[in-house]
Amino acid sequence: MPEAASSDDGRRVVVAGASGLVGEALVESLRTDGFTVTTLVRRPAEAADEVEWLTNAEPLDPAVLAGAVAVVGLNGASIGRFPWTGSYKNTLLWSRIAPTRALARAVRDLGTDAPHFVSASAVGYYGSRPGTQLAEDARRGESFLADLCGEWEAAAFGAGADAAVAVLRTAPIVHPRGVLKPLLLLTKAGLAGPIGRGTQVWPWISLEDEVRAIRHVIDARLTGPVNLTGPTRATANDLGFALAVRMNRPFLLRAPVWGMKLVLGPDATDALLTSDAHVVPEALLQSGFEFTHSTVEDAVAAAVPAAA
Repeated sequence: MPEAASSDDGRRVVVAGASGLVGEALVESLRTDGFTVTTLVRRPAEAADEVEWLTNAEPLDPAVLAGAVAVVGLNGASIGRFPWTGSYKNTLLWSRIAPTRALARAVRDLGTDAPHFVSASAVGYYGSRPGTQLAEDARRGESFLADLCGEWEAAAFGAGADAAVAVLRTAPIVHPRGVLKPLLLLTKAGLAGPIGRGTQVWPWISLEDEVRAIRHVIDARLTGPVNLTGPTRATANDLGFALAVRMNRPFLLRAPVWGMKLVLGPDATDALLTSDAHVVPEALLQSGFEFTHSTVEDAVAAAVPAAA
């Protein structure tokens, strides 16, 4: 057992999925502020602050979580890999469900001594809902991603009725390793422009605010669904144009929906590019959270250096 796992000073957090974009930034933020972080890794542990898990049929030892203030689950295969074949859809689902169930079981087994369980989800929960403002109490949508998020959240709430569980309905992150990755290539090549009609509302959040929001959820001990999305409405055109301006490139060429469906497949296109969902961070705002990047233009400016 790693030495860190015996700490009971309220300054330890366990993180699963620490190698991803959000996980790396979260771990760095926590350690910078003096937290002890135990990471769950799917390989042999190489350091005292790592614990191997999910490499065999053995469940996660609940003792790994004992004494931690929170356990954060961020596992999941990338939704940015295309096309979404039947096999890859299965990977998208089970790469989220299996780790979440394992964490929930360990939390449930610890009972009243369990840490706050903070589990990833996504704004895909709401599906495409044009013209509707979507706070945390909105119903689940109808799409592959909505169904995936519903099962993902159900796995987290499997920790039991007495557990403190928060599910993070995260928006696409405005970062070169996030939603900007394909857009940067097109924009640099001078091929940027509206995606479909371009007026569909896209939820978004900066990486800095994503990490700050997760920290806020832990500090404020929020439970239930929490929308992690920027506070101001933005369309696909708003994001694309802000990126083009930042890179001093044109924003002219419209990408037809039929072409995107040929390349990416219909499910991915509908869920990620043409979906229209005005998701609002009601739980964050009502609990006193203040955004560093309040507009999508601010988030783009923080993520991408200005062109000379």
